[in-house]
Amino acid sequence: MAEALLRAKLHAAGLTDWTVTSAGTWAAEGNAASDFSALLIAEQGLDIEAHRSQPVTDRLMQKADLLLCMETDHARSLQRAYPSHQDKIYTLRQMVEKRGSVRDPYGGSRRQYERMVAEVDELLERGLLRIRALALENFEKRGKDGSN
Repeated sequence: MAEALLRAKLHAAGLTDWTVTSAGTWAAEGNAASDFSALLIAEQGLDIEAHRSQPVTDRLMQKADLLLCMETDHARSLQRAYPSHQDKIYTLRQMVEKRGSVRDPYGGSRRQYERMVAEVDELLERGLLRIRALALENFEKRGKDGSN
């Protein structure tokens, strides 16, 4: 869901060559998006029916220029597991100078999902300039020294 929203915002900004990939800190591989997520995203004109979950891997960490986590525990876990990539791991709320996590409504009501989608959409909208700047900074750093 966040992947589709961010991709749409990047495309609207003319950044159609950027890659956005979703992966879960503790995700099982191959699960579809929740029904409410798919429905609410479809109501915004986006399609995540083909989305399947995947776990974070060494390869994804190497390729990523920026990792945005929904929850602070996820960010901390990735920072511990991948200390050489700490400089590119943030929570989504940090993109707008906020602390805390985006609440995961998994198994909850439609209203809980609506609140989460609205929060993620607002955070991406307000944080897009910082997201772009951090990703570009890490991309350039990775290109110069071949690391990260």
